[in-house]
Amino acid sequence: MARLYPTVYFDGKLVPEKEANLSIASSAVLYGLSVYTVFHVAIHDKEYFAFRIADHYQRLVDSCKIIGMDTFAEKWSFDVFESAMKKLLEANAPEENVFVRASFHVDEKLPGTRSRGLNTVLSAFVYEAASIVPRDGVKLKTSVWRRTPDFSIPSRAKVNGAYVNSVLARQDAIDSGYDDCIFLDSSGHVAELSAANIFIVRNGKLITPGQNMDILEGINRRTVLELAADMGIVCEERPIDLTELYIADEVFVTGTSSFLSPVSVIDSRHIASDGITKKLQKAYDEALESRQSTYLTKL
Repeated sequence: MARLYPTVYFDGKLVPEKEANLSIASSAVLYGLSVYTVFHVAIHDKEYFAFRIADHYQRLVDSCKIIGMDTFAEKWSFDVFESAMKKLLEANAPEENVFVRASFHVDEKLPGTRSRGLNTVLSAFVYEAASIVPRDGVKLKTSVWRRTPDFSIPSRAKVNGAYVNSVLARQDAIDSGYDDCIFLDSSGHVAELSAANIFIVRNGKLITPGQNMDILEGINRRTVLELAADMGIVCEERPIDLTELYIADEVFVTGTSSFLSPVSVIDSRHIASDGITKKLQKAYDEALESRQSTYLTKL
């Protein structure tokens, strides 16, 4: 389990974690009606550098728009949000790289199944930047559960309640001796992991499922595509069959909590991880942590 820092941001204030509570009668608890994002913060000389924080803020805006939670953008400008995250980090004073998880909850009590015109609250907390998968080789199992389609619960919105889908699939993978799952979409094409995007390498080309494949439009996914383009690697977004994973030259996954990690096994089939994966992993780590990275914003 990741280590949680003691001070959190809740409803406009910095408070001890145990005092940040939502009612058991709130929409957030009853229906999972919250949206969230997680961003990485690198620490250099007691200064905080957030990875693509403007994109993470926009993710909250977009997720709220999709779900119909209509008060976030008007209550939280980017400048106000950024200032709140800086105060949260200063209050905890981490000396290691950390993650910040920011969530926007509907805390209206017993409103029924609706989302507009309701009371809301922003929360955020800091925890250690520990990967949720092995960084030296992830073992994946194709899930018996399918990725929830966009016409049911949209994957491009990070909705807390939707992650029951991921819990079912990943727990099945863990129970079977693997690290994580591979979701297929309703058509049988590869979608993503429980909380990460997936890439394959074939014949020197980088390939990943397109944004219309019931995936999260990952910020780290976008970063990898940009880094690959800068390195002259040909990139293609298209449907991927499960059997393509088995014969891929390389496979890796990306996500805030997964970083960029090579895949070593898929459904008991061994996968290589040399070449493009290692080059991109090095470039990604530098983008995430180097003080000179153009992806970092000093808070």
